[in-house]
Amino acid sequence: MIFNWFKIFIYHLRQNKLFSLLNVLGLSIGIAGVIFAILYWNNEHAYDQWNPEKENVYQVMNGIGSTGDVWSTSSIPFGQTCKATIPEIEQICFMNDWYAEGVIKYQNKKIIDKKITKTDSNFFDFYPFPIIKGAKKDILKEKNSVAISEDQAKLLFNDEDPIGKTITYDDDAYIVKSVYRIIKPSSVEPNYVFGNIIRENDLNQWGNFSYGLMIKTKRGVDVNTVLKKMHHVNYVNRTLKDAKESGKSVADYIKENGEIKIILDQLKTLHLHGTKTSGSASPEGSGNLQLLYIMGGLSILILVLSLVNYINLATASAIKRAKEVGVRKVVGASKKQIITQFIFETAIIVTLSILFALAIVELSLPYYNTFLRKTLTMNGGEFYLQLLLIFGLVIILAGIFPAIYISNFETLKVLKGNFSRSKSGIWIRNSMLIFQFGIAAFFIIGALIVNSQVDFMMNKDLGFKGDQVIRIPFIYKDYDKKGQKYETTKQEILKIAGVQEVSTFAGTFGYSTNSSSGFTHNGVFVQPRNVEMDFGFLEMMKIKIVQGRNLSPKFASDTIDNWLVNETLVKDLGLKNPINTVINSGWGNEKGNLKFKIVGVVKDFHITGLQNKVPPMVFINTKTLKWNNFQNVYAKVSPNNLSETLAKLKTYWETNVNPDYPFDYEFVNKGFAKTYEEQVKQKNLFFILNLVVIIIAVFGLFALASFSMERRLKEIAIRKTLGAETDVLLKELSKQYVLFCLMGFIIGIIPAYILLRKWLENFAFRIDVSPFPFSIALVLLLVLTLLIVLAKAYQVTKIDILKYLKYE
Repeated sequence: MIFNWFKIFIYHLRQNKLFSLLNVLGLSIGIAGVIFAILYWNNEHAYDQWNPEKENVYQVMNGIGSTGDVWSTSSIPFGQTCKATIPEIEQICFMNDWYAEGVIKYQNKKIIDKKITKTDSNFFDFYPFPIIKGAKKDILKEKNSVAISEDQAKLLFNDEDPIGKTITYDDDAYIVKSVYRIIKPSSVEPNYVFGNIIRENDLNQWGNFSYGLMIKTKRGVDVNTVLKKMHHVNYVNRTLKDAKESGKSVADYIKENGEIKIILDQLKTLHLHGTKTSGSASPEGSGNLQLLYIMGGLSILILVLSLVNYINLATASAIKRAKEVGVRKVVGASKKQIITQFIFETAIIVTLSILFALAIVELSLPYYNTFLRKTLTMNGGEFYLQLLLIFGLVIILAGIFPAIYISNFETLKVLKGNFSRSKSGIWIRNSMLIFQFGIAAFFIIGALIVNSQVDFMMNKDLGFKGDQVIRIPFIYKDYDKKGQKYETTKQEILKIAGVQEVSTFAGTFGYSTNSSSGFTHNGVFVQPRNVEMDFGFLEMMKIKIVQGRNLSPKFASDTIDNWLVNETLVKDLGLKNPINTVINSGWGNEKGNLKFKIVGVVKDFHITGLQNKVPPMVFINTKTLKWNNFQNVYAKVSPNNLSETLAKLKTYWETNVNPDYPFDYEFVNKGFAKTYEEQVKQKNLFFILNLVVIIIAVFGLFALASFSMERRLKEIAIRKTLGAETDVLLKELSKQYVLFCLMGFIIGIIPAYILLRKWLENFAFRIDVSPFPFSIALVLLLVLTLLIVLAKAYQVTKIDILKYLKYE
């Protein structure tokens, strides 16, 4: 019986080659989209799931003051006090929440690595990567100890045993204690783990939030209890103490300054559901939950579209098999057997579709990985179980309705040949076609709005001009002489032909500044970003002064107690006449907090991405404070002979600044553009999916129009005999599809408007949703519909009249 079913399937496949191909391709595209989403979903949810401590380890976050800013760093005394006073905490671990880049040396070999971290000695109790060589416990107990990943050990030592060997990092010697294997994906995947992260001068600095902090609770402990006790530690040691020193009641102090809010993010859900900060909460970065939902939702929508397309084609083509069903019923076939046969045929088509989908995914996976910056592969038991589930669901959803629909044909009616003139099933196919138009409208509108928002971000005035300004990492080991080395470097590279200006500041465009300090003025607490900058920095970046003057070497006080503030800070403090206002800053020394006078107001500019509001900022000269945090040198270069200028900069840099590092640079505008990389991804994603949706919709519309018009061939022949003109026939044949297009568009615009308004709320600076994208979408849909339908209609109006008038 199954063999006979297979022979019947092959026969109909040959008889309907084009529509069978459209069926398989449509389903393949839909299934491929879901496979892509599953691979991404699995990878994002796999972070740290290998870790046996994932449910007991938490990252400590701090909501600072009343500004709502969240930092992923803490202070040393806070962490140590929590460990000493909260019995539910089993261990704490201080570690960098970012990777360092550095030169690793072994004998005559030198490697520049970008995944270096410093931690406490108990790092491997929190991230128990398998140790494949060396010590299993107390790996980083000694200050000069280091653990190396398996891949780096092979790269650095070749076939030598690395255990006990000495490597050099930052001019310090370290002994390799262990070699570990990284399990991916993990929120931390370092190539080198150095101990000795804690600096002695930070042991009593409650306000120095410079260390990532992880805690491990005892099993079975209520984390809310731990959280309350950690808040109490902050309350006793910071809030009460600071309120007393300021001479205010605790209530008044909290009202003015806010209170630090402790947040605990469980390692198990850290990657996707961790608290969002201005940067990243872990070295491997945070997951984009919104992009994950967008990709998952859109891929499911495309699969639904493919299924609707398949059902539409299957029910439309069923008319050709009506007599077959009638004959089978006459010779004794039951309704159940007919349903089973058609589900069997659907299973074959779905199997072919999945094979094609896997081929599409395999061929496209390198581009998909580049798009997501992932290394996804099609393997793992979980993936194949999910694929099997897709197979079952698609067969059920695609096969059941057409099979029942076909099995319900009335035997006598179809054997008489009257079924072709029946209205049965037409309303279902038309409803599905309207649904397809609705999905197509949603995608077209979405693509247009996302594209408009990204274009708006890319073309918006940022408040600075980064044209021809390059950022050069300034890595200098001697911290105390860093400022002096910068001054020498600045004077020397200004002598290079093509270098027009040189300056620096403690930050990076697109990633904010390196420090922030809160202060209270006239009862208003603010947490501004600190911009420590060289003279001439604002002029080089074309950042305007709207009140007062810029900092200048002509005024000695500009390196002592003068600063600039931006417009946002002036608004936040409610200053009507900010110039010459003296403010008690958040910086202190042995004499107390330092006071600064405002000498100028800087026009707001976007130092971070357009997703964020412009933060309050203060600007001081790099010589004002005893420390400096700048990490880059900024140079404006002439576009003329640029390659020659860069070659000379490279030669000077590698000879005189840091011979261990290759010369590296990035244009400021290009660096800032990285802040909306995710949005560009979403724009490209919508564009690709838009093409897919349109292709599937074209398949369905073409097939349905073909079947519909072929059923009316005799009617068309009669009309032509009676003198109907071609243009009248074209209008008659296409008007229902125009109506379906309009109905689908109305259905599609409602979810498009709601969901895209929600998406735009992620941006502090965004476009307004105007009627323009909706109008464009409607015109595109109508044009597409008319092109397909009129092309097919014109073809059928050229039929041989005599042939169809004689046919019965």
